[in-house]
Amino acid sequence: MIKQDNSKGLFAWALYDWANSSYFVIIQTFIFAAYFTKTIAENVEVGTAQWGNMISIAGIVIAIGAPVFGAIADQAGKRKPWIGFFTVMCVIGCAILWYAKPDPSSLWLALSMGFVATIGAEFAFIFYSAMLPDLVPPEKLGRWSGWGWGLGYAGGLACLLVALYAFIQTNGAWLGLDPEQSEPVRATFVLTAIWYSLFSLPLFLTTRDNPSTNKKVSTAVKDGFVQLKLSIKKVSEFKNIVRFLIARMFYNDAIVTIFAMGGVYAAGTFDMNEQDILLFGIGLNVTAGLGAFGFAWLDDKSGSKYTINASIVGLLIPLIALIIVESTLWFILWGLVLGIFVGPIQSASRSFMARLSPPELTNQMFGLLALSGKVTSFIGPFLVGFLTLKFGNQRIGMTAILLLLIIGFVLMFTVKEKQAPSVAIVE
Repeated sequence: MIKQDNSKGLFAWALYDWANSSYFVIIQTFIFAAYFTKTIAENVEVGTAQWGNMISIAGIVIAIGAPVFGAIADQAGKRKPWIGFFTVMCVIGCAILWYAKPDPSSLWLALSMGFVATIGAEFAFIFYSAMLPDLVPPEKLGRWSGWGWGLGYAGGLACLLVALYAFIQTNGAWLGLDPEQSEPVRATFVLTAIWYSLFSLPLFLTTRDNPSTNKKVSTAVKDGFVQLKLSIKKVSEFKNIVRFLIARMFYNDAIVTIFAMGGVYAAGTFDMNEQDILLFGIGLNVTAGLGAFGFAWLDDKSGSKYTINASIVGLLIPLIALIIVESTLWFILWGLVLGIFVGPIQSASRSFMARLSPPELTNQMFGLLALSGKVTSFIGPFLVGFLTLKFGNQRIGMTAILLLLIIGFVLMFTVKEKQAPSVAIVE
């Protein structure tokens, strides 16, 4: 185990969060999702359902693949090759979205490349997060997880600012872009690809990886499946982790749905345009980043479980307000309050899993963490889309998120803060 606690390697690790966040703010939440529903889809309601279904299908694929890839990575040793492969996958998907023109003929291109980018970004983040326990001692897991998330939100903020002032407000005139074809908006998808590529490089160049086990790929795959099978048989030894993962299924699904459908909700219910949504996204990233940085100390001091539960309560109140309010101003203000608690709950979940996991099964456990975040992730966006179509009202659709948060909150009370016992793994 590396346990390198040096600022250079750790900053490079955290900077990958800065890079990865460009996909989540530009593509999944604030620009492309709204662009798709308002200019490519048949109408806002149908577009909401289509976007939600795409996110749901991607979630199913990630849920199935994450623990398998995690077990294989445990056998292979190195994590960077996995991060690199899925990073490239996301970058390519984002770049090709440039060709998604504001016309229904671009429907399948938009959905398919959105799917590819989503798969790449999510899988890369799994292996990136799994590096943390080997980079810092246990007593510093909470703060570095929080600082990583905080830097991620700062990166999202910076990327949104560049998108706003370089492309949206100027209409891309300095590049000769055609606003009639939404080229200034589409250029932000290329910006995402460049941003992700550029700022992910320090991780690959500076942060040390686990040593390779020197197993052949075929052997690592075979042993990975054996390890996964063994872990499933020994699930009784991981009861506490299983309870945590089940609780996380619900509250994380709520978080995923908020980000997947937030831009769509802002565009459809409050008629916010690309610039309005960008400005809202900038503010949301500021409050989310401040929350992640500010609550990082709470994780190490009071525990990850306490931080998670406090964050869920902090999310419920503004979410109820967002569903009820009529004024765009109040929507923005309550959205900024909600952002404060998004960072801490995600950061604390990562550090909690790092603390609970047997050291020899870290990748697989983070694969299972991803599984818990994705196995039901299709439910939230699907329910929002289904209820929106059924009742013709996005507000009713968004109420599904409340139920998911409440269930997750109740289940967290069954989880204890203790590390799982070590187990024998395939040699």
